[in-house]
Amino acid sequence: MKTNMGSADRIVRLLLVVVIAALYLTGIIGGTVATVLLVLGGVFLLTSFLAFCPLYLPFGISTARK
Repeated sequence: MKTNMGSADRIVRLLLVVVIAALYLTGIIGGTVATVLLVLGGVFLLTSFLAFCPLYLPFGISTARK
């Protein structure tokens, strides 16, 4: 698995995870919206730690430095 995410992309995803978690923990979001956003946050967290986004592959996108 070759990395295809740069550090800026990874930081943005981690910030989104923090925002989603804060909204959920403070009770601002709930129900189905919270479930969908928490799953999306989990995907963002996993992809940012792996530095690999499978959706970038079909489009040939790479934000990583060469």
